[in-house]
Amino acid sequence: MSTPSCIARLLGVWYLVLDACNFCGCQTVILKSGVSRPSSVNGKAGRKICMAGLGKTLLKKIFSLGLIFNALISIATVAGILYAYYLSYPAWQPYKPYLLSASLFWFALAAAAINIFHSAAIGRVLHIHRVLFHHYVYALFAIILTSVYVVFFTPVSLHTLFFVDDSSVAVNVGRVFMLGSIALLLDDLPDVSKYMESSLNWLKTQACRVKMGLHVSQFVTGIFAFYCSLSILFSTIQNSTRAVPNSFVIVSLFITGITSFALVKRRSWLNLTPPEPQVPKLFA
Repeated sequence: MSTPSCIARLLGVWYLVLDACNFCGCQTVILKSGVSRPSSVNGKAGRKICMAGLGKTLLKKIFSLGLIFNALISIATVAGILYAYYLSYPAWQPYKPYLLSASLFWFALAAAAINIFHSAAIGRVLHIHRVLFHHYVYALFAIILTSVYVVFFTPVSLHTLFFVDDSSVAVNVGRVFMLGSIALLLDDLPDVSKYMESSLNWLKTQACRVKMGLHVSQFVTGIFAFYCSLSILFSTIQNSTRAVPNSFVIVSLFITGITSFALVKRRSWLNLTPPEPQVPKLFA
């Protein structure tokens, strides 16, 4: 099977996964007591349907967080490469001759940033009930704990966590937990405050005005993310001394590119609608 046909099939599968995540599988009615039950089915059959819907919702939430986490990995790894290229090693020409210029990584970084919006939107179709606190509270708590871990138990400083060439287990653990905590925070960002929610709604309104540009940008930047992934792959095959650290960048950028193409095929930006205006309440 040729490489283009393999890529086309992979893109089709990824598109189907994203499309399937738009469905819940269980409609519920919230009672005054806070207990939910199926809207049209009662008894044992209703509980089975509700459990199936809950399982699909949890899988969708995990998938959404995974896409956000992957986008953050792409941003962090690309930021480290650009930092090394512009500041640490100005004469460095990374992944030559397969990569034309390291400046193309800016497009890959943009692809990951653009993907975050719709990646988070997948998990916000249905809200999972919080346990004691909102999810962002746990995310902030995890960020604080991870920061303490990095400062006291790793050889790098917190502000250089993603900009130093250190592949030790201790440093990578700090990176994973930091990115995971930020992913959880981004997923629950509208619940942080009313001001944050209104700010995000304002951004969404502005995005609706330029959604064709965002649609085209997502496709173009996705191409560069895919190209950068292949360039690093071919360079690593030729020189395998950095195979392990490069593998994270290769896989992350590959998923970023495929996600961009799948979202373009779904016309995610073109189907974006502005948020509904909130009617002020006369009585609190």
